[in-house]
Amino acid sequence: MREEFEKLAAAGKLETKHIEALVVLTASGYCHHRSWGFGRIKAVDTVFARFTIDFQTKAGHYMDLSFAAESLRPIPKDHILARKAGDIDSLRKMAALHHLDLIKLVVQSFNGKATLEQIQKVLVPDVITEDWRKWWDVAKKEMKKDGHFQIPVKKTDPVIYQELETALNDRVRSDFRSAKGLKAKTLAANEALKSFADVTEKVAVAEELIVGLNIEIATHVRTQPAVALEGTFVRDDLRTAAGLPPVENEIKAGAIWSQELKFSQIFEQVSIGKHKRALHSFKESTPIWHEAVVSSLNTLPAKAAGECATMLISENKMNMLKETLAMLISRHSASSELLLWLAKERSDSFADILGPEVFRAMLTAIERDQFNEKKSNRMRDYIMDDQQLLVDLIGSADIEVIKDLTRALQLSPCFDDMDKRSLLARIVKTYPAVQSLISGEQSNKADTNLVVSWESLERRRKEYNELVQKTIPANSKEIAIARSYGDLRENHEYKAAKEMQKILMRRKAELEAQLIRARGTDFAQVRTDIVSIGTYVSVTDLASNQKERYAVLGAWDSVPEKNVISYLTPVAQALLNKKPGESVEFELEGTKKSLRIDSIEAYKTA
Repeated sequence: MREEFEKLAAAGKLETKHIEALVVLTASGYCHHRSWGFGRIKAVDTVFARFTIDFQTKAGHYMDLSFAAESLRPIPKDHILARKAGDIDSLRKMAALHHLDLIKLVVQSFNGKATLEQIQKVLVPDVITEDWRKWWDVAKKEMKKDGHFQIPVKKTDPVIYQELETALNDRVRSDFRSAKGLKAKTLAANEALKSFADVTEKVAVAEELIVGLNIEIATHVRTQPAVALEGTFVRDDLRTAAGLPPVENEIKAGAIWSQELKFSQIFEQVSIGKHKRALHSFKESTPIWHEAVVSSLNTLPAKAAGECATMLISENKMNMLKETLAMLISRHSASSELLLWLAKERSDSFADILGPEVFRAMLTAIERDQFNEKKSNRMRDYIMDDQQLLVDLIGSADIEVIKDLTRALQLSPCFDDMDKRSLLARIVKTYPAVQSLISGEQSNKADTNLVVSWESLERRRKEYNELVQKTIPANSKEIAIARSYGDLRENHEYKAAKEMQKILMRRKAELEAQLIRARGTDFAQVRTDIVSIGTYVSVTDLASNQKERYAVLGAWDSVPEKNVISYLTPVAQALLNKKPGESVEFELEGTKKSLRIDSIEAYKTA
């Protein structure tokens, strides 16, 4: 195309200085624009002196040759972007079979170095269509074995490709030597451990790294004890991997824990991935470790608190853990982080702790953290996002407790009006009886109430109290015990206990709805000129001419074998408000019956 461009320049349609740039662009066939991104040159029009270019967002775009020469950067045909545009199938095959070739292609396309973010962005989802993380883990392992790649410790640093191969032993040493400070050296040593099986000079490499770590650990023990602790972990792992004996007088983990520092001051600074190991090292070096761990629960972040709780449980300190949680919750002094962990954990093991008081403690914690938005927002967001949380916490509570909780939520400044309405709706769904409290409406309709005798009301209340105070808590403990047996899929005791929980909770809801509507009476001073609740009614069956006598009493007073019937039964409903001498008709079990009222007298007098 050079001759054509030279002719255009001679005709004054193109400046001579643009010819070389246009030749390169045409030869490569691919380009990059600072605004429109990657493009493919589809055609060169020498009549109108323009390119036709397919950009990612502007297909078939015309561009003047002079403007193209100044604004476009040529992309070589072997560049990853050009390969994606021209032969995506071969790249996908390379991704499946030759990980290193693909990484090399990408890195070289970015002038020999590319960050993880750049590599992922250019490959996903066009080339690598499935699990990127899994693919990258495999590729990373291969790169560590290969001597051409330098893999950074920090994700933000670039992967570098070098033509000259470097042995793994030398790379490990080089990466460690170039790391500045104990934290960086610990990261470099951890990376070395991951590929230590392929190191040929294990003893020599480990010795060098251990010496370097010990020098740094000694300078960090007092100023950065958590960093020093993690340094001892990787040092000991290197020694084990190389089969080296311990060195006398080197600083051990126990020496770091024995300083005049609280457990939490060190532990909360330890990396999340090292929490379990830090706890075990603390346990080994401190006889009463559990007391220090328990006393720190309320000061730690949620994940750290969770790791401590797991350790306490595994070491048979569950009762101690529960007592501490119960105390903090009852005093409303539990931190938002500890409550957040408990809310996320929410296992049956803590069934005897989880209840409406936990939600009250959460409200207090959010109010207490109002000047720490990160903490308060985390708790607030979790409460709103977990649709089941509030329902689980109030599921076994007494209706009066729920009413108090509802009022507390209505007055709380923790949530805006929309979020409050959402939470209140969750309460109403579980406890419909609080609807009037929320809406401010009180229904006085007679048909919403239940007339009951004082004796039957007392029986229902006893049943409810027995259910809430004994049966449901006992069931919760059964669930916790059954859960401890292991695999829940084959755990029949657990399934049976959970099924019973559903039955008990359903009965609890029924009793609450009934007790809310119940209105006790002693049936004194009832009207006897008409059939009323609390009267004896003598009747004659008009079909058989047989005499019968019914006691029409409260909703829960039915004793059919003694002809004591509830006023809600079909017989009583037909008789109510009728006078002696009147006849009534009603249907009972599919059969029509006709009765004549002979006399009425008060139940109490009778």
